[in-house]
Amino acid sequence: QVQLEESGGGVTQAGGSLRLSCVASKRTFPHYIVAWFRQAPGREPEFTAALAPSGDRTYYADSVKDRFTISRDNTKNTAYLDLSSLISDDTAIYYCALGDPRLEGSGNYRYRSAYEHWGQGTQVTVSS
Repeated sequence: QVQLEESGGGVTQAGGSLRLSCVASKRTFPHYIVAWFRQAPGREPEFTAALAPSGDRTYYADSVKDRFTISRDNTKNTAYLDLSSLISDDTAIYYCALGDPRLEGSGNYRYRSAYEHWGQGTQVTVSS
């Protein structure tokens, strides 16, 4: 079982930026596709971004494209999600997840049920 720990959440004003981090407990991290999901109050969790194991292919939800950037440092077993131009609708708990790399080819990387390992989440609050 891979343990994931997110950090970097907090309270920021609209238009601000944050960097979320997700550290994995095992060296197998580079073999996984990594994704971020988020859950806003009263809403279902939603796909936010995903990144191939090699780090050279990214996927974003339309709502965050051009504002968020997903990246990873496989030497540190760490994934990142850079949030910018934040708006109140970005307020949510953000979770990172690891999944089988074949998710990318199947197109199933957008589905929560496809991921094996999850962190506890980090809260992002954007005040207007």
